[in-house]
Amino acid sequence: MDSMAAVGLAVFFLAVGVAHFVFPRYFRSLVPGWLGRARLLVKVSGVAELVVGALVWVPASRAAGAWAAAGLVTVYLVPHLDALRPAHRGRDGVLWQPVGVAARLVVNLCYLGLAVAVALSAARP
Repeated sequence: MDSMAAVGLAVFFLAVGVAHFVFPRYFRSLVPGWLGRARLLVKVSGVAELVVGALVWVPASRAAGAWAAAGLVTVYLVPHLDALRPAHRGRDGVLWQPVGVAARLVVNLCYLGLAVAVALSAARP
């Protein structure tokens, strides 16, 4: 089960990393305006996710990769928390309404929990 969770986490990060380059407009829409440089941030985060996914994939680097994954997900909570400010029921798209933003936060907290669980499991002798 531990290796299945690790492979799942690795595949997730690899897929999302690729998605940053296939669907950059969507990922740029998640970057808060006050951060600026959305194009650059999406490219850098896409590369970071690819590197993290590869690290988690390889058993020898799995613990470090999973801790890096937890760090990335923690950083990604910022835009999801920031989205709470303008969220309202009349806004287009469910991901921008209060229930959608709340769901995004819960899902990301689950990713964070999975990354920490994989890191702790991989660090065990």
